[in-house]
Amino acid sequence: MKGVVLAAGRGERLRPLTDDRPKVILKVANRPIIEYVLENLDPFVDEFIIVTRYMSEKLIEALGDEFNGKPITYVEQLPGDGTAKAVESAREHVGEEEFIVVNGDIYFEEDALRELISVFRRENADAALVVKEFDDLSHFGMIEVDGNRVRDVKEKPGKVNGYANLGIYAFKPTVFDFIEKTGLSERGEYEITDTLKLMIEGGKKVVCAVYEGYWNDIGRPWNLLELNEYLLKTKLKHEIRGTVEEGAVLIPPVEVGEGTVIRSGAYIIGPVKIGRNSRIGPNCFIRPHTSIGDNCHVGNAVEVKNSIIMDHSNAPHLNYVGDSIIGENSNLGAGTITANLRHDRGNVKVEIKGKLEDSGRHKLGAIIGHGVKTGINVSIYPGRKIGSYSFIGPGAVVDKNVPPRSLLVVKQEKSIREVR
Repeated sequence: MKGVVLAAGRGERLRPLTDDRPKVILKVANRPIIEYVLENLDPFVDEFIIVTRYMSEKLIEALGDEFNGKPITYVEQLPGDGTAKAVESAREHVGEEEFIVVNGDIYFEEDALRELISVFRRENADAALVVKEFDDLSHFGMIEVDGNRVRDVKEKPGKVNGYANLGIYAFKPTVFDFIEKTGLSERGEYEITDTLKLMIEGGKKVVCAVYEGYWNDIGRPWNLLELNEYLLKTKLKHEIRGTVEEGAVLIPPVEVGEGTVIRSGAYIIGPVKIGRNSRIGPNCFIRPHTSIGDNCHVGNAVEVKNSIIMDHSNAPHLNYVGDSIIGENSNLGAGTITANLRHDRGNVKVEIKGKLEDSGRHKLGAIIGHGVKTGINVSIYPGRKIGSYSFIGPGAVVDKNVPPRSLLVVKQEKSIREVR
């Protein structure tokens, strides 16, 4: 059985973190998102087929040509947008076998696949999908079921209770006949949910597996923080592979990678994960649900809380990083502070594709892209985004989003006096 992973999307809602890379290789708990998908698929498939498009070369570089000893085949998505077109792209590689399809930007547990394959084969179905019950289907399509038989797939029905499609499928090759008949949706895409409707109308057997475990559709920046917290809470083991100096305090679980040095005076409350060859401390405070990547520096008088700091990035002195995401190769100048709480204590709103969205979070700091540099004493408002490869000058107050490759400086009048 082959596993088809859909990884062609640009990840517009995750910008600036996707300014220069596909979203599926963004790291959460120091691993690319797509690796969690492959890891869960691994027990059930003998080959991975990854459908790519946006910056595919970076995805190929990140994963290579195999995972856990099983081959990876990369396929460029056919012209046209949407999940149905992405699935069709894998047609010649799937052949006449049954196959699994998974969105590459979701997180789920292995049980979801086990239940999917079980009901698919037991019912001798033409297609199967994983569903989960939600109280609010405003952001999901509704799956109407009779027992485990899918009767209809509907557009977002509003704030009602019901089953939602999680983006995990099993198909017989007959699905391709129905993909050929699938037209453009109102969004201008070829949707696999429309294909499923055609299959149901055509008398094909479509079934579902109800999943009750953890699932995360990683579509917005705060979803990365949610997943990071979940992984650190549930998967982390206390393991020290680096060096911990006398006078440092680590409250388990804390994972420290090879070559990393935790200097005296560092106080770390787990769950916290720190990668390889990083420098932590002296005299810093790292609070729970924080992941720090490889080759990072968190230095003196720095506090980090519930945040993601990606590889090769630094918060070297006098910084506060709270409920924030810092991309790769970024550096915070001394005194750079991320605010994470509104004065009115309301939910933090974030601009996504030109519209303000409620994050649903009481606390949310900055979303900082890759290659960003800030000067000394920079203050960043809650929920603000700084585009990749930007420079924020000394003393700046970031109260609006900053586009990629921008220069933001404070203009000050200079007075020159003669000193006698």
